[in-house]
Amino acid sequence: MIIETFDKTSKPIITVKDFYGEKKKICDICIITFSKEILKYAIKEFKAEKYTEIINCNFNIPIYIFKYNKMKIGIYVSSLGSAISGMNVIEANCLIGSSKFIMFGSAGSLNEERTRDRFIIPTYAYRDEGMSYHYAKPSNYIKIDNYKKVVNIFKELNIPYVCGRVWTTDAIYREIRKNYENRKKDGCIAVDMELAGVQAVCKFHKFSLYNFLESGDVLTTDYSTYGLDSANHSLYKFHIGLEIAKRI
Repeated sequence: MIIETFDKTSKPIITVKDFYGEKKKICDICIITFSKEILKYAIKEFKAEKYTEIINCNFNIPIYIFKYNKMKIGIYVSSLGSAISGMNVIEANCLIGSSKFIMFGSAGSLNEERTRDRFIIPTYAYRDEGMSYHYAKPSNYIKIDNYKKVVNIFKELNIPYVCGRVWTTDAIYREIRKNYENRKKDGCIAVDMELAGVQAVCKFHKFSLYNFLESGDVLTTDYSTYGLDSANHSLYKFHIGLEIAKRI
């Protein structure tokens, strides 16, 4: 069973060095976005330049470097889903040396009243995916390590936010009513597709993850994708990410 997968003592057969060689040291901080529009903005407004690529057999993921506040910062558009986005973090660490990752994206709201006009700072993520069970002991939830630091930054910047549990699932078309109700009973206020796996990877490798989300679509009986595009590509998230970078 997948909950029996985690074994910290057994050596991996394949390592990231097999594909990319020895770890480089270019910058400490890397921004993970899921929006091609945000990346375009970073290239245009901050003169981000392509430094290297995460190599795949179907498509490569370019990693860009830009300067901000006397710092070099990496940025790339992550793949969707816990498994590949978690793997991208490991590869980015090897390729540019970053150990501090600022990740932001969109989420589906499970509680519109609490999330409306507020960013979501996750406290725990429900592990309804596979990646996290390879990197952390089995449990229903994984704690989001640096959420209190993110909260303090949002308070300092006077940005509206709400804290709460989120539900990470790789199966967007199996967000069924029963699971939805169970997660709401647990106190989950949103659903995403990456956080549990990425947090588990970061904890295992001693990376630091700083995460926040913006709700777009709302899970209701009359589901609509209205608001999702705006939440996906809002440039405000990028500027918040830069403010976090200044403070970590």
